[in-house]
Amino acid sequence: MKNTFLAFAILLFISSLTSCVVLSPKKYKALLGTKDSLYTAFNESQIKIENLEKEVAKLKKDTTLMAEELRDLQNSYNTVDANYKKLKSNSSTEITKLSGDLAAREKRLKEVEEVLRKRDEATNALKEKLQQALLGFTKSGLTVEIKNGKVYVSLTDKLLFPSGSIIIDEKGKQALAQLANVLKQQPEINIAVEGHTDNQKINNLGQIKDNWDLSVLRATSVVRYLTENEKVESVRMTATGKGEFQPLSTNANADGRSKNRRIEIVLSPKLDELYNLIK
Repeated sequence: MKNTFLAFAILLFISSLTSCVVLSPKKYKALLGTKDSLYTAFNESQIKIENLEKEVAKLKKDTTLMAEELRDLQNSYNTVDANYKKLKSNSSTEITKLSGDLAAREKRLKEVEEVLRKRDEATNALKEKLQQALLGFTKSGLTVEIKNGKVYVSLTDKLLFPSGSIIIDEKGKQALAQLANVLKQQPEINIAVEGHTDNQKINNLGQIKDNWDLSVLRATSVVRYLTENEKVESVRMTATGKGEFQPLSTNANADGRSKNRRIEIVLSPKLDELYNLIK
């Protein structure tokens, strides 16, 4: 509207010029100046109108883009909302299932704990029986202790064998006989016999070449005596030789070496029930 008004004003101005027959130079110059001002204002208005039209066009384009973005956001929201509702529904089912699984696991855990408790009770009771049965040999280097849920009966070599020998002497046979009496009353116990030596090299022992040989042969001598003479079930027995590689004490002096030369009889409960629970 402002543009129309300016155009009208200019036309009116031109008409006034043509209608005037005689103008003084001063008035004529004033009218010309007014005309120039009106043309300038008209051109500036035209530029402003064009700029405004560009701004309007840009706003319309931005509005269209924003509308598209809003639609995309709405679609994304709808998708997320649907997934959330589905997840919430599935979670309830999963939580119920998980609760059941946890209850079953807790029950099995209690069963395992009960088996372990019974094992520990049986192990302690076995230790007490062995200590009572072998009480007369404790001064000769026999010890009974529990390690890692197993009973270890440790007999120094001097209690069982003459020096450098693999043949059990009479005192050793007496100790093994007392041990066998307890073992035969405990059929659920597995028996591993381990031979141990010090680190001194073997010299002039015929078939015995080194400490490995000595430890293994002494272990098998004990196993053979327990199974053949004392009738302990062979299926329960295992013989191994550890050589010099699991010492109890230093090999730097005679007392330490004496402790290292030993037979260890390792008694462990059969854990079939526990293994089945774990499986």
